[in-house]
This record gives sequence, structure tokens and C-alpha cells, in this order.
Amino acid sequence: MKADPLLLEVEGLKKHFPVRKGVFGRTTGWVRAVDGVSFSLLRGETLGLVGESGCGKTTVGRSLLRLIEPTAGRVVFNGRELTALTHRQLRPLRRDLQVIFQDPYSSLNPRLTVGGMVGEGLAIHGVGGPAERGERVAEALVQVGLSPDHLSRYPHEFSGGQRQRIGLARALVLNPKFIVCDEPISALDVSIQSQILNLLAELKQACRIAYLFISHDLAAVEYLSDRVAVMYLGEIVELAESDELYRNPLHPYTQALLAAVPVADPAGRRKRLILPGDVPSPLNPPSGCRFHPRCPIAIQGLCERQPPPLVDRKGHAVACHAV
Repeated sequence: MKADPLLLEVEGLKKHFPVRKGVFGRTTGWVRAVDGVSFSLLRGETLGLVGESGCGKTTVGRSLLRLIEPTAGRVVFNGRELTALTHRQLRPLRRDLQVIFQDPYSSLNPRLTVGGMVGEGLAIHGVGGPAERGERVAEALVQVGLSPDHLSRYPHEFSGGQRQRIGLARALVLNPKFIVCDEPISALDVSIQSQILNLLAELKQACRIAYLFISHDLAAVEYLSDRVAVMYLGEIVELAESDELYRNPLHPYTQALLAAVPVADPAGRRKRLILPGDVPSPLNPPSGCRFHPRCPIAIQGLCERQPPPLVDRKGHAVACHAV
């Protein structure tokens, strides 16, 4: 069987936000939201990205799409380096690069109808005539469980879950190759969440769409993802195939995350691992391994001094001196 081609390659991606103070806005420091993230993605593959709030997951997704400009690093999509292109050169590629935002309220224009919002991308990229665009918009709405009768309505007339479906239809209507899914089910009811996850899985198989699936829901990540990357304080600390990572987590941070997931069977519960302290500030991250102040197996004299590299161990990569 022929392997899927490489679609996306991210090398050393960084995004640092300046901290400015005073009347003249003098830069006094940098928030290292993303600090050297690297991964690759095949066509039709789903990479789950998990971690605590503030670890940089959303910033990774927006930076690689250049919705915000990265500070450093390379992003190569389908053989073209996105970080080296001007905005004019990047614009034709936007058709293949889409995003589903977390907040279904602020991501929709309240002055546009559903038909106008979903069809806007088709008009910008010159896809078909008005009649064809109308048909594709109606098909996209049906795909996500809405009705063509909703075309003339405005966002305020819908519930949060329905608004998220509109955002999903807007991303799908251009038949993209890659979608950043930034917490796409967080605003939905549990029953609707499963429908959206199943829909994403079906589209992945039918259209070979690749996803960067950002979520706090570890069960949803396990269901949809082929591989999972775990982030902590702007860095990837573990990366492996989904089954392997959930069965055999190596990094103590990953172990703590999975131990906190509730399970229905008491016999299947993991031993709870309580991490001491709070997540350090990305404005002043710890030296060496950024997890060492909270790590139960930190090696004194090594972990606080030397950052551990992300070492690939037969397909299971982990950044930890003690493993």
C-alpha cells in the first residue's frame, strides 16, 4: 500500500509576544508562548495537540497558518514554505488551509447571513458562478446537520452549537487539504459532540483531509487522532501514535494528564498523580527542563540545568532525562 505523502512540516516554530510598559511602550520582556515546536503531518492524518490551558496550543495553530506571524521557524505546506511567502503569494493557498475557531460567537460576522458567510470564501477565490456557489453552500450546510432554509438567517438566530456547525461548514465548503480544529466541540452538547466528531472522521476518510485537532477532551483526541502531541509551556514533551501514547505514556506530565481522565470502570483507573505547584509563567520559564519544578522524577543537578531534547524511540518521542 502506497504511503500518504507528507503534507505539512513544522520546524522550530516560535512565537514570542512582547511585554510593553511605560508611556513609550518600551519592551521589558517576552512571553514565550511557543518556543521551538516541530512536527510533521501526512495527508489525511490527524494530529491531536493536548496540554493545559496556556501551554501554547492555539498559538501553534494560528502561527502555522500565519493568522499571527511566527517569530521564528519554518512551516512547509505541500512543498511550499509558508513562512517565506508574502501575503499576496499566500492568498491562493488559503483555500487549502482552513480553521475552525473555538468561540462560535466571535468567529461569525453578525452582519452577514449564513449563506453570505459560508459562501464568502468561494467568492473570494472565484469558485464557480453564483448558482454553483449557492449549491455548494447548501450542500455544506446539509453536511454539518443544518438546513438550506437557514441560508437567509443571521448568527444571533442560532444556538452556540448551531453556530459552531456554521463555522465547520465555512471551513469545509472550499474542500481544503488541512484544517486547524481549535477546540471545535467545546461549545457543543455531548450528543452533538459525537456527531461532529463522527462527521470529521467521515470527511477525513472521504476527502483525505488532514487535521490539527486541538482539544482539552482527551477522549475526543484519542477517538479522532492518529498521533498525539503533548505540549507543556510552549514545547512538545511527548509525541507518539494515539494507541501507543494512551497505553504507554512515558513523560510524567502525560501520565498526570491521563491519570486525571475519569473512567467508568473503577478497575481501569490509573493511579492519580498530583503535580505540585502551578504552571510557571511563559514570561519567565524555568531553566533546563521546564517541567522540572513540578516533576516527581526530576534528576537533581541535570533537569534544572539542561533542556532535554525530544528523542524519537522507535516512533515514540519523549523529552525527558529520567525516562
